[in-house]
Amino acid sequence: MAELAQIAASFGHLLHAAGVPVTPERSARFAAAITLAAPQDLTQLYWLGRVTLITAHEQIDIYDRSFAQVFRGIIDMADFRGESANQAPPAAAPTGERKPGDPERTGESNNNPRGTNATPGARDDDDGADEASMLAAMSTDERLSNKDFAAVTEEELLLIRQLVEQLPLVPPMRKGRRERSHSAGRRLDIRKTLRGSHRTGGDPVKLVKRARVPRPRRIVFIADISGSMEPYARVYLHLARGGVLAIGAEAFVFATRLTRLTRALAINNPDVAYRKAAAAAPDWSGGTRIGETLMRFINDYGRRGVARGAVLVIISDGWEIEDPALVRIAMERLSRLAHHIIWVNPRKAVASFEPLAGGMAAALPYVDTFVSGHSVQALEDVVRAIGASSVDRSPKLESAGKPIGLSHAQR
Repeated sequence: MAELAQIAASFGHLLHAAGVPVTPERSARFAAAITLAAPQDLTQLYWLGRVTLITAHEQIDIYDRSFAQVFRGIIDMADFRGESANQAPPAAAPTGERKPGDPERTGESNNNPRGTNATPGARDDDDGADEASMLAAMSTDERLSNKDFAAVTEEELLLIRQLVEQLPLVPPMRKGRRERSHSAGRRLDIRKTLRGSHRTGGDPVKLVKRARVPRPRRIVFIADISGSMEPYARVYLHLARGGVLAIGAEAFVFATRLTRLTRALAINNPDVAYRKAAAAAPDWSGGTRIGETLMRFINDYGRRGVARGAVLVIISDGWEIEDPALVRIAMERLSRLAHHIIWVNPRKAVASFEPLAGGMAAALPYVDTFVSGHSVQALEDVVRAIGASSVDRSPKLESAGKPIGLSHAQR
């Protein structure tokens, strides 16, 4: 029951961060509905959440994307029954509306979901082949989880794309600037208390309190798309798009110049989104000017609010073709603007790695969390590092048992 409450609350927080005004009461109602209805598949769970968490038609699209992101990556109750989660939605759904998990239905029927002419309940001769396919798929996922992104084929990249899309990306919370009415608040809201006392003859029966309500922090992805980072940049583009759609993250790429891809990646159709993103960045697989592009980010976006109090995720191997001193200056300024800086360097996965590249050595003193992110399993460390960014500034997180550097307070 505790896990159910945690999942319902986390899902509600994710929806609220994406723009759906989900309250704690609605999250509790969602958890209670699950307990009472005991859904047997993801389709039933989808409708329970839809009727308890959203209040307007324009919120359905955000709910669909958030549901697919969270519950496809956390639980799949169909796996416990050996069935496929891709089942048709109940009859209450409109005929032309497809929901998360809807299959391409060709020839299916209620009596025979496989779409064949076999008698319901009869033994299928392909059961053994299906089981072998399932085992092969499981072994493939396990093999790809530790495989370096630079060594995967195009077919494996498509599978990795599906695995990356299942990663639940939840932003850390920060203290809100404005105080709002809150049941757990400590300060008395005198104005609202006196206003409510008019209904009870001037007697303030109900004391209204207020508190600073936590708000999600902005997540900013800045990915290196130069020639040395091209295999990894493609994967992190999937992660950035998931963040843009689910939690309103910002996405930038750079090689010889900075390009903002937030608007391009916000398109629902993934093929169209990636095609527009590729067209917007003509310097793909070019050289690397880390310092110059980071300074451009600070001057054009960072100072205007994009980087203030945000969690920056910089994906780069640190190879700088110009003066590394510019990287140090840019990172020093970013450390004063951002709340937390995560640097992802795939070269760190090598046991003998040392930050000898000029750009990497100049940036490392201002990095809070340093991870490799070279595989799907390592990518989960990146997602955890994003969610682990605390409300208050704290000493840097450790990686591989060694501290990354000095904290902001110690510098």
